[in-house]
Amino acid sequence: MESGKRILIADDDPDIIDLLETYFKRLGFYVTAKVNGKEALQAAETEKFDLVLLDVMMPYIDGYHVASEITSRLGVEAPKIIIMTSRDVTSERGIALLSGASDAVQKPFSLEELDAKVKAALEP
Repeated sequence: MESGKRILIADDDPDIIDLLETYFKRLGFYVTAKVNGKEALQAAETEKFDLVLLDVMMPYIDGYHVASEITSRLGVEAPKIIIMTSRDVTSERGIALLSGASDAVQKPFSLEELDAKVKAALEP
C-alpha cells in the first residue's frame, strides 16, 4: 500500500474509529477521524483526502447524504468514498453508488476485505 495517502474515517462507534485509525496509520496513511456526518462533511470541505470511509448511520447527517454532498461540492476533486453499513450491502450498494461512493462494505467486515477495497479505490 502506498504510504502518505490521506484517509477520513467517519463513524459514531469509537471502537471502529480506534480499530481503523490504528490499522491505517500502521500502513502509513495519514488518518483523520470524525464521529458524525456534520464533522465529516466539514473536514472533507476544508482538508484534502484521498479516501473517505463513511458509516451510514451517524448523528446529524447520514453517510449517504455526506457522500452526496462531498461529490457534488468537490466535483472532480472529490476523494474516493467507501460506505460502511450494517445493512445488507447487496441492497444498499445501489444507494451507495448513487450517493457518489465508489464501493460499500458490510459491517462487520474483516480488515483484509476493507483493505482490498481501499487498495482498489486508490488505484490510479
